[in-house]
Amino acid sequence: MVYATYPDLAGKRVVVTGGGSGIGGELVSAFAGQGARVYFLDIAEEASRELETALKGSRHAPRFIHCDLTNMDAVSTAFAAIEQECGGVDVLLNNAANDDRHDVFEVTPAYWENRMNVNLRHQFFCAQAAASGMRDRRSGAILNFGSISWHVPHTELALYMTAKAAIEGMSRALARDLGPHGIRVNTVVPGAVRTPRQQALWHNPDEEQRILAGQCIPERVEMQDVAALALFLASDNARHCTGREYFVDCGWY
Repeated sequence: MVYATYPDLAGKRVVVTGGGSGIGGELVSAFAGQGARVYFLDIAEEASRELETALKGSRHAPRFIHCDLTNMDAVSTAFAAIEQECGGVDVLLNNAANDDRHDVFEVTPAYWENRMNVNLRHQFFCAQAAASGMRDRRSGAILNFGSISWHVPHTELALYMTAKAAIEGMSRALARDLGPHGIRVNTVVPGAVRTPRQQALWHNPDEEQRILAGQCIPERVEMQDVAALALFLASDNARHCTGREYFVDCGWY
């Protein structure tokens, strides 16, 4: 895919959570290709370093910051370092998540807390950290990443689906609270995206057949499709788009 070019993204300070691989890695690459100054947070050291090296020839080489997003002190430290280095954040892409399967009857309170921390809590506090400077500049875009999973029949994902449903409500609330300060907040809702992780763990031939049968367009959604939507929503072309959910799922319902 050849991405559209958004001149206003050049030089923008962009943070991608979970940016070391998968959809997050494609987001890092796509925004770096627009000339943005990209910082990406992840715990996957090896994959993140490889991506950082692969993109070092970009106009602004993306920078990896090791950060456990379930640790609020680490999140605060990471955003403080970005603020000190470049003066703030213009675009936040809250992408990090984990869709490990689980049995409802085996969920413990501790596992519940862990899944909410991995999939939901950090999105709010990363948005809070980024929005502070955005408010002062009266400009900014926050994209929270949801999931098609809770919109379609699925099993063994109760906590993940709970968190992803909450993200849509959170985005609408943040859009209302932050809109007067010039900050836009939207939810990107990817469908069954073909990523290395999904292909390795879940998307066997039977699952792929099920996915394609449920979509209006019987083609697989690629990581580039998600990045293309994110580029548009982060750009000034989407200056009046806020408080909404934007699906990239080939019409799966």
